[in-house]
Amino acid sequence: MTSTTPCWRCLTQFRHGPRTPTSFTPWQRLTSIAPTSPAFSTSAALSNPAPKAKRPGGGMTLGPPKRGEQRTFRHKKKKGGHDKGRPPGPGERKALRKRIVLSNTNAIEVHGMQDLSAKTMIDMRLRGQMLGIPGPVVDQLRAVEAFKVSQGWGLFRRPSMLIRKETLEYGKIFDSMDSSQTDQNIRRILVGEKGSGKSMLLLQVLSMAFLKNWIVINIPDAMDLTNGHTPYSPLPGSTPTQYIQKTYLTTLLSSIGRSNDSVLSSLTLSHTHALPGNMPLQSNLSLSGLVSLGASDPDLAWPVFLALWRELSSPSTSAHPRPPILLAIDGLGHAMKLSAYMSSSFTPIHAHDLALVSWFMEHLSEAKSLPNGGIILAATSESNHPLVPSLKFKLAQLEAKQSTASSSSFPLPLPMDAFLRATDQDATKVPQPAPFTKYDERVIGVLSNGGDNIEIQRLKGLSRDEARGLMEYWAKSGVLRQTVSEGLVGEKWTISGGGMIGELERGCIRMRV
Repeated sequence: MTSTTPCWRCLTQFRHGPRTPTSFTPWQRLTSIAPTSPAFSTSAALSNPAPKAKRPGGGMTLGPPKRGEQRTFRHKKKKGGHDKGRPPGPGERKALRKRIVLSNTNAIEVHGMQDLSAKTMIDMRLRGQMLGIPGPVVDQLRAVEAFKVSQGWGLFRRPSMLIRKETLEYGKIFDSMDSSQTDQNIRRILVGEKGSGKSMLLLQVLSMAFLKNWIVINIPDAMDLTNGHTPYSPLPGSTPTQYIQKTYLTTLLSSIGRSNDSVLSSLTLSHTHALPGNMPLQSNLSLSGLVSLGASDPDLAWPVFLALWRELSSPSTSAHPRPPILLAIDGLGHAMKLSAYMSSSFTPIHAHDLALVSWFMEHLSEAKSLPNGGIILAATSESNHPLVPSLKFKLAQLEAKQSTASSSSFPLPLPMDAFLRATDQDATKVPQPAPFTKYDERVIGVLSNGGDNIEIQRLKGLSRDEARGLMEYWAKSGVLRQTVSEGLVGEKWTISGGGMIGELERGCIRMRV
């Protein structure tokens, strides 16, 4: 009898959908049971597709940039921003940097101060006092760029100078040369520590020359000739090749004409000169007109300068009188080295191959002289000086020889053996060339040719009386707000290194508490 209860085998035959094969392999059975897309897998990364790259700014690192694609941050300027004004034009920043203020209306006027004159500059009683610079001389000094930015002229009511011992010495030199009408040539080089007043003494000498109606030719800074900022060109027909700086020469001729106009306008031509293009010159043309001709045309600057110098260096006669001449230069070290200019073979040009520098060195080395007398004065700079071992060695050697010569002249008679011992000890003080230092023979030659005629003048600090007179002037002008007493003078004099005028000014005025 057949049972009516269904069995499990019969129930499995009632499935929805198509029937599966009755025979399965073990691998097919496992794969059919396993899910087709697992939620998690520890297999290699290649088993899953790479994630899609997000757009920039989505916070996800992108792959390598496509060709021409920019991914660096660029700040986009907003249109219609604030106006920054007109940018400075060519030369405006330099003019502002070199601007000299010579009068301060807020400063207290010092009453009773005398002016510098032909009489006061030789008065020994005025040592340690301040003298005002006359207005016409101030204009002449400004024309030759004798004032420096770092000298603090803008702190006082009017320009003035301190009469120190060296100032009176130069005053006597000017007075003796004018009274004797001699053709003496004085060659000096001013040396000293930083802040000792070399440039200020040079300004005082220029002021005296203007008062005495001398011809003044001043090169305010030799660095302007050698730093490569001035156009230059080879001088035709020069052997060895020299180079002229036409733009600088026009500026120099302009300063010569403006500062010496009162003297040059009274002098006329005494020679015939050949200018480029056969330019005719009037026989009665004044030297002031000749200078203005060269200052207006750079192509005529060098021929006019040579013509002017030929006229000034001619012997003085009754028909054509010629005054003495003062040649001055500041920053001598820059004129004693290789310049920043390059030759056609791309080698540095020596400063002595520049025509204007070579002209000055010929008069400093006594290769050429001033027939009507004059002074050739050069000042070194310690605040802006290049490293020139040749100049440093030769200046030290000349200074040692001068001190030896002065110490060998004993006031009292000495036995011969004592005199020889003293001179032998002094001879050992003269510096000798360093064995492993390379010296510039051209620099050594310039200072050696002058020999004993080149005097090295070393400036030291002010005396206590001179420092007191300077501090009293500062107190009267309102910039020193302390009572000038002996204790204050001694304190400031000692702190300033024995009266170094630059350090004295810094300690009393610029570092005031």
